[in-house]
Amino acid sequence: MAFEKLRLLIGAVLLFAAGAIAASATATPRTWITASALVLAALVALWPLARARSPASRVPESPPHPDASRLSTLQAQLEHLPVAAWLQTGQALEPLTSRARRLSAPGGVRDREVLNQLLRTSERNGPLSLDTERGSERWQLQRQVLAVEGKAQALIVLTPLEQELESESLHAWQQLLRVLTHEIMNSLTPIKSLSQTAGDLLGEPDSEDELRTALDAIARRADSLSTFVSNYRKVSQWPAPVVAPVDLCALFKRLQQAVGQRWIDRGGSVSFEVGSPGLRLLADEGQLEQVLLALIHNATQATADQSKPQLWVQARQTRGGRLQISVRDNGSGVAPGLERQIFLPFFSTREGGQGIGLTVVRQLMFGLGGRVRYVRPLEQGAMFVLSF
Repeated sequence: MAFEKLRLLIGAVLLFAAGAIAASATATPRTWITASALVLAALVALWPLARARSPASRVPESPPHPDASRLSTLQAQLEHLPVAAWLQTGQALEPLTSRARRLSAPGGVRDREVLNQLLRTSERNGPLSLDTERGSERWQLQRQVLAVEGKAQALIVLTPLEQELESESLHAWQQLLRVLTHEIMNSLTPIKSLSQTAGDLLGEPDSEDELRTALDAIARRADSLSTFVSNYRKVSQWPAPVVAPVDLCALFKRLQQAVGQRWIDRGGSVSFEVGSPGLRLLADEGQLEQVLLALIHNATQATADQSKPQLWVQARQTRGGRLQISVRDNGSGVAPGLERQIFLPFFSTREGGQGIGLTVVRQLMFGLGGRVRYVRPLEQGAMFVLSF
């Protein structure tokens, strides 16, 4: 510290002397050189002090670690996932997405504690209803148990179903109302007209034949309407399945005997194949047979214009032990854009089709605990896959 003061004093004296020499009236070139030398000596004396008091040079910041940048990106993506997700550790619930926070905030569920209790205690995956400020809403719950650093945790995810279900339900009702209106009006309009004609003929002589013709037409239209109503009842009502082990080899053998000759008579062929001889399925055998007969009937109609119609029915086990039964044909297939509509009640792409076959298939599969989906094969035709 004393050394710094001495340097400061020397520097000040040298600068004062240089100023005095430069300000003298008898300044000559030699005096200017002397003054400059004194200034330079003062700077040499003061430079260490100035350097010591200058702010420390900044250390360049190192770029962020790649893992830290990736973690930040993942956190941002997780925040905006379109699901409500929580991490459960013990009894503590930590919201992971903005949707989870909104669901627990004012304007979300009516009772936050009820939601938290449901998340903590629910052990089954599947649909559930939540009482929200907008009314009862349906969600799909998925729980995945984790072990992180030796600690048991659970990842809980709620996926909203309300909008998709409402949209599909509304579309189905609109389609149903259109079909009902069309079929009922097609029957009631001629019945009304024929009834008026029959009434006019009652008072006319020699009108017995015309009256009988009008009454026969009314009866036919009434029978048609009765058949339509019967088909509707068939779609809306089906007995509960009686589950028992089903031998798929025996079932396929009966189906081949029932439909095979008809395809051969048309110049075609059928193939029923079971992946392993002892393959069995726990289901209602009668309802499963009805499902396959309905799909085979669809294949028969789809290949009506084929010179060599072909049918393939195959049962096999997939990865994970699931059983799949596929029914494929070489017909024209389903037009693009209609893959989901073909399962709606009374929707048909064929002229005069009733549109109940695939609806019955879907309903029966739901009762059997399975699902049916349409797959567009790489080759020509259509394929329906039953998954259990």
